[in-house]
Amino acid sequence: MGFSTLSSAHCNYCNLALSWKSSTLFTDLNLVPSNNASAVVFSHKKAKQPHKLNSPRASVTSSDPLLVKAARGDLVSRPPAWMMRQAGRYMAVYRKLAEKYPSFRERSETTDLIVQISLQPWEAFRPDGVIIFSDILTPLPAFGVPFDIEEIRGPVIHSPIRSEEGLKALHPIDLEKLQFVGESLRILRKQVGEQAAVLGFVGAPWTIATYIVEGGTTRTYTTIKSMCHTAPHLLRALLSHLAKAITEYIIFQVKSGAHCIQIFDSWGGQLPPDMWEKWSKPYIDEIVSIVKKNCPQTPLVLYINGNGGLLERMKNTGVDVIGLDWTIDMSDGRRRLGSDVSIQGNVDPAYLFSPLPALTDEIERVVKCAGTRGHILNLGHGVLVGTPEEAVAHFFDVAKSLNFDAQVESHAFGEPNLVA
Repeated sequence: MGFSTLSSAHCNYCNLALSWKSSTLFTDLNLVPSNNASAVVFSHKKAKQPHKLNSPRASVTSSDPLLVKAARGDLVSRPPAWMMRQAGRYMAVYRKLAEKYPSFRERSETTDLIVQISLQPWEAFRPDGVIIFSDILTPLPAFGVPFDIEEIRGPVIHSPIRSEEGLKALHPIDLEKLQFVGESLRILRKQVGEQAAVLGFVGAPWTIATYIVEGGTTRTYTTIKSMCHTAPHLLRALLSHLAKAITEYIIFQVKSGAHCIQIFDSWGGQLPPDMWEKWSKPYIDEIVSIVKKNCPQTPLVLYINGNGGLLERMKNTGVDVIGLDWTIDMSDGRRRLGSDVSIQGNVDPAYLFSPLPALTDEIERVVKCAGTRGHILNLGHGVLVGTPEEAVAHFFDVAKSLNFDAQVESHAFGEPNLVA
């Protein structure tokens, strides 16, 4: 079935029945919402036997982690959940470790510390995805762009590339200089097994280029945007080099143990859609095409902050999953993207500062509007500093308590071919 136009208050997918396993939320009750668009009313319901699915996007391996199955659009019992910036300063154990190792570069480029930090949220909350603790700038020195991270300014590139001469500093990526990433992924894969997906990530060429051209973070992007017109050949050369390096880095991460890779075009949303189509998308297309040939079973996720005007263009890159930020209504995102691509998101990170019942309601709303197939529950952006750990724990508890009722499988992604 198709996706109808939906109001801001309700959506067809908000009518999907969900049942809740025994949990701290609904102890010993098998409750499901009634099929009522105006209000969620819970009623007792006997659980049905699960159905098997014959799907053209079926997973090759039935033992794949839940997140990988959802990314591929397979039938799942509940939405898998993880969070961007899952490991970090909101956790007391991280802050304590950071006091001992104050350098972010040391924490993110030392195998033992990477593994320890990556596993902190896994040990605390058991999310369905364990993302490596790293940074999108981590690979830069491996292809000729040294950088520092300063306490106040953040990342700083002392020799920004704005000329043909600057391009001469670039060289093919030396993966030997990134062995700490590969080794960390191998250890994480061994530690987590198939209980959760191990996630690698990279920055998209445009986003990485903003740092290299601007010399660090910026609010205006005036230098690189101007270069689109004043030195287009120079910028294209830089982006092409970055695309090749990032492609190799993704394949390296997959071979080291990553189940899934997220591409962050964090600053792609700073471009008008037609400019993104010209200056970011072609290089993402190139990456996706080559990675798909080399790692066909590895799902790729694309996330752009402020991507409301780019959804359809993002889908055309060929990635498996589109990450939605919190400013997009989930029902509208699903309608616009259709049924042949999975989606991720998109709870507002600020909801984690709200009363827990309000957080529960928002999680339920997002999940119902996303549908029962092809959805990875996440925030619409990274976890905010100061987020209560209790709220993060609650987020994952709610996600794990959800259970898609077999009778509504037909509401998600059309009529699947169900067999007993």
